[in-house]
Amino acid sequence: MLVRKVVERFQVSERRGCGLVGIERSSHRYRSVRREAEAFVRRMRELALARPRYGYRRLYVLLRREGWKVNHKRVYRLYRAEDLSIRTRRRRKRVSEARLRPVAATRRNELWSLDFMADRLTDASKFRTLNAIDHATRTSPGIAVERGFTAKAVTGHLDRWIRQHGKPWGIVVDNGTEFTANDFDAWAHERGIAIHFITPGRPVENGLIESFNGKLRDECLNACWFESLEQAKEQIESWRRDYNERRPHSSLGNVAPAQYAANLVRWAAG
Repeated sequence: MLVRKVVERFQVSERRGCGLVGIERSSHRYRSVRREAEAFVRRMRELALARPRYGYRRLYVLLRREGWKVNHKRVYRLYRAEDLSIRTRRRRKRVSEARLRPVAATRRNELWSLDFMADRLTDASKFRTLNAIDHATRTSPGIAVERGFTAKAVTGHLDRWIRQHGKPWGIVVDNGTEFTANDFDAWAHERGIAIHFITPGRPVENGLIESFNGKLRDECLNACWFESLEQAKEQIESWRRDYNERRPHSSLGNVAPAQYAANLVRWAAG
């Protein structure tokens, strides 16, 4: 402000005005970015509160999508300064086992994986989920929520997902009774779907669905209280849609699975 007055009154250059006042030109030209930084930190906190199990890398992707011109280093620094880091449990180290290489699917509906999870309502009653994921696109065709599942209930949900998304060529499952039942085997045979069973006691052979289960547990089941089965169905379905349509997926170049699936179709057509 003082330099500007000197320049205007005595009709001298900015350089001369800074010399008369005794400050550097860089100091005179400096413009505070505090307000912009405050707005950025506020938005980062809002996203972190809305998605409490997202780390700084996924928050960085979301912020960039919104138009914030910031690199991942600054996001990490402010993320740590605001104490937004995810609390993780330390697990005891175990002897590593040789992992089998997963089947490489290159097209949508080439291979699905299925698995079950369990959780409780607020009244302590149990419910289970049947989770499905597409190997190539990482999209989830569906998550069914029921008190319990029979083989016929499983095939009923699969028929509904097939009508919506198309039929998979093969399905990877564990050795649970729902998947080894005659009803499930007959259903797969009638539709020409190959069933691939993993080795008993080796869930790492079905790593994609195990990873998906972990995200569902961490970001939805552990983060929500379900007072009724209907509420559980609604919130889990809402999470599935967000996972497919908005959640950045690191193995897909930080795009959402639905966007990656659309790109895969265009690449195949091109």
